[in-house]
Amino acid sequence: MKTVQYKLIELFILFAIAPICFALDFPIWLKMGVGLLGFTYIIFVLLKIENNTFKINKYLNWKHFWKLTFIQLICIAIITSVYVQIFDAKNLFFMPLNKPLVWMAILFIYSVFSVYPQELIFRTFFFQRYSDLFKNQTLFILVNAALFSLAHLFFRNTLVMFLTFIGGILFALTFKKTKSTILVSIEHAIYGCWLFTVGMGEMLGFPT
Repeated sequence: MKTVQYKLIELFILFAIAPICFALDFPIWLKMGVGLLGFTYIIFVLLKIENNTFKINKYLNWKHFWKLTFIQLICIAIITSVYVQIFDAKNLFFMPLNKPLVWMAILFIYSVFSVYPQELIFRTFFFQRYSDLFKNQTLFILVNAALFSLAHLFFRNTLVMFLTFIGGILFALTFKKTKSTILVSIEHAIYGCWLFTVGMGEMLGFPT
């Protein structure tokens, strides 16, 4: 019982209190310190308590993964292209066409330094640590997606919150099926990089 209570308190602090605090007007150095402390704690728990070895599964179904990801990407590409054309036509493919070097730098930094840590926290850690707290797996996935969306509260952008909730569902489903941080990180990076490419960076509050 004590373990369950500890996990619930831990979940509340890491995935509710911390994101709300990041959205408040604290000095950036304090936010970075809290973020680093929290990430260090998560890595410690993964290694020492959850005994995660961070090994890549040799039997991943890469063919199925690429097929599903490609189909979903096509759907996302069509919807977002139409959306940008209607609401922000001047930015449609603006970055790759006008600032290709900046665009490539953004994609690299985003994929390596943002996506992978997010997936370690919200999929690898969250699933290994809290899945036993939920009897209903649908509810578990929805909670995961909602907290993933909450983590982006500091953008103070309704569109960001909506997209990250939808993305959170997709990523949670992928991780539930594959148990692979690598696969879900690749998927996350592909969809996120597409949003920068199609011209939604400025719309989502990112500097472009």
